[in-house]
Amino acid sequence: MLSLEPAVYIVGAGPGDPDLLTVKAQKLLARADVILFADSLIPEHILDICRQDAEMIKTANKTLEEILPMMVAGVRSQKSVVRLHSGDPSLYSAIHEQMQLLAEANIPFEVIPGISAFQAAAAKLKVELTVPSLVQTIILTRISGRTEVPSREELASLAAHQASLCLYLSARHIADAQTKLLEHYPAQTQVAICFRVGWPDEKIRVVSLAEMAACTQEEQLLRTTLYIVSPALSPTISRSRLYHPQHNHLFRSSHC
Repeated sequence: MLSLEPAVYIVGAGPGDPDLLTVKAQKLLARADVILFADSLIPEHILDICRQDAEMIKTANKTLEEILPMMVAGVRSQKSVVRLHSGDPSLYSAIHEQMQLLAEANIPFEVIPGISAFQAAAAKLKVELTVPSLVQTIILTRISGRTEVPSREELASLAAHQASLCLYLSARHIADAQTKLLEHYPAQTQVAICFRVGWPDEKIRVVSLAEMAACTQEEQLLRTTLYIVSPALSPTISRSRLYHPQHNHLFRSSHC
């Protein structure tokens, strides 16, 4: 097996199911010399892909000031280093500051995307979050907690769009979130409460928006809970123009 170039590979591990890793992520995990992973967020069975002699470093109890020197030292020792993040690195993974510091240290790095929880949840629910004539926008957001959300992105203002809204990192403040959402979504709007999607102990509950906070509290859900609020979760009859016989495009004439 060919060795990897010495670099940091920031890899999205997906929501938890090893089968949802990208092929590139699997190849990198199988070949890397060093793996740094947040052990509180990455299921152990994903790590079965790694080399038996790879150096495995847990980072859940470490700060960036501790993690960064390990990555830099690994690459400068001509090793390939995988920084494994849950979900997709572009969403709530705190890679922005890592990339800045790696660039300042002249350490080469690459980002490998992963499937996000909202995509895995939609697949489990067997729904499309963009239904013609019903909803065509997906909003990925969170409510303010320890990390403040800019005022222009307040949940109540985003809810005014009545789009398919995916709410991350908000279980501890779900009563507040429910109040803000009810300012614009009807109380009967369906909400999918998705806990640890892709993990062996996954839970998915579909309730009305009015029941969202109570269900969360009854199920005692805190971390790694995603909420999908969407008109698309209710049964509806709609059809895209894309495959309609009366719709013509570059590759097909209409059949009207």
